[in-house]
Amino acid sequence: MKISKIFATTMVLAFASFQVQAGALKDILSNGVLKAGTTGDWNPMTMKEAATNSYTGYDIDVMTALAADMGVELEIIPTEWKTLVAGITAGKYHMTGSASISPSRAKAAGYSISYFSLATVPLTLKSNAGKFKDWDDLNKADVRVAATLGTTQEKQVKQYFPDAKHVIVEAPAQPFQQVLSGRADAHITSNVEANKLVAIHSDLMIVPVSAPKSPTPIAMLLPQADQVWINYVNTWIKLKQERGFFEDLDAKWKVN
Repeated sequence: MKISKIFATTMVLAFASFQVQAGALKDILSNGVLKAGTTGDWNPMTMKEAATNSYTGYDIDVMTALAADMGVELEIIPTEWKTLVAGITAGKYHMTGSASISPSRAKAAGYSISYFSLATVPLTLKSNAGKFKDWDDLNKADVRVAATLGTTQEKQVKQYFPDAKHVIVEAPAQPFQQVLSGRADAHITSNVEANKLVAIHSDLMIVPVSAPKSPTPIAMLLPQADQVWINYVNTWIKLKQERGFFEDLDAKWKVN
């Protein structure tokens, strides 16, 4: 009886291992579709065109190239930052676009190797140029600092500015819109998005801080237990890096 239980347990574990081995990669190749989750609200990484319900950006180019090299179709799955990890763990999509690497996300999801890095900077109105000159100027009780719910920046706002008021907005609302409308004095974002925002909105400026905070690599979120799929994506990234694909994207989207 004991031997039978051991055998049964071994078979269950073996079957579970087989399911992991035959996970996302087999599903993608069998069905001819790569499902990728993206938020569509992070310029220039992923941007949704409301009029056409289509997506453009650095991430979209990466996903499109991966699907093409696999010989499958790309299906974009709309998601939000607050549900980005949940979508991976629930199997709603095989991967996500770029996401900051963080220990909290890594508890539930896997990551590809990193192909890009960013840092955090604050933005404010140009009319505040004399008021906000460094990080400490924003950490005051009468200052309102905005961020998006579920993002790395939401945690950073609370970490960097414990004495300030936190204006946490939920997508599709954008924190820079809170600044433009006067509902917040500043917001924080990646240096990549900050450069795009100040180019588009002439009223905005990057606070001339002594240095950006939290340099962070970014990567794709993948199913944590699916090492076969993780290995495949990592191999693809390394090959594309060697052939200059990501350098070309950096130049196209002006992220450096």
